[in-house]
Amino acid sequence: MTNLQLLQQKILPLNSLEKVIAGLRKQDAKVVFTNGCFDILHRGHLEYLAAASDEGDILVVGLNSDDSVKRQNKGPERPINNENSRAFILAGLAVVDFVVVFDEDTPYNLIESLVPDVLVKGGDYSVEVRDENSKQYIVGSDIVLANHGIVKTIDLVDGFSTTNIINKIKE
Repeated sequence: MTNLQLLQQKILPLNSLEKVIAGLRKQDAKVVFTNGCFDILHRGHLEYLAAASDEGDILVVGLNSDDSVKRQNKGPERPINNENSRAFILAGLAVVDFVVVFDEDTPYNLIESLVPDVLVKGGDYSVEVRDENSKQYIVGSDIVLANHGIVKTIDLVDGFSTTNIINKIKE
């Protein structure tokens, strides 16, 4: 099998990923889930994903589809890279085991289907916030906690953001 084929096997639709995760769970693998747009990949993203990966055996990244990114009000030019390119780049990272694209505004349905052992979000979110309308609320935390999982936040790396990169390019 070529390296290109190996990368492509890391990008799965939800129904296929559910089967893979079920098999890994039989081997007592600890599944970690995080999500995001991961548009222009930068050091902050890589440090975040590496830290998330350290929380278990298998890191699944839920990737916002292009339409989902557009609904996030990140700007009219976003995403810069399309979902296929963003998924492929994430799949190329050694710390990422699987990528699944979702079209909803939040990854709630993914989390409900996969029931990860660990749910990870950036430090701009809070494990303590239970108000679903708060920007700091971690979507899916109710599912993970109800299934005896762990919800964690990881500090963001100062000075790194896709928006900052876009603004710098525009200067």
